[in-house]
Amino acid sequence: MEPAEKESIKAAAEDISREFKTLVNSEDLDSIRQLQHLILGRLQDSNAVLSHFNEYSEHCFAEVSADFSRNTRLLKSMKSDLDYIFQKLRSMKAKILATYPDAFPDDSTIEELDRRPDLELPQ
Repeated sequence: MEPAEKESIKAAAEDISREFKTLVNSEDLDSIRQLQHLILGRLQDSNAVLSHFNEYSEHCFAEVSADFSRNTRLLKSMKSDLDYIFQKLRSMKAKILATYPDAFPDDSTIEELDRRPDLELPQ
């Protein structure tokens, strides 16, 4: 590129730049810049608060995670124990029914035998 050509491109760019500057009010630009700085400050404050909350949450989780996993294992153990107990009860009931067919009443007989008031019904 020749120096004269570079100069003409530079002059054209400066003219366009001046024209763009006249299109935008400098007070509006200053106001936008101030708003952007205000928003930046608020976002940085929010980020600091969220970081602190995340650290606090991580600390709380570290404190409870051991208890949570221990209680989960306990509940699983209790469930397997109860499953075993109910399995034994079902087999015992089946054996009793095989030996004594009238040992457990059917649904119609239960209603006649159970004359207690239903406490969950409003009276």
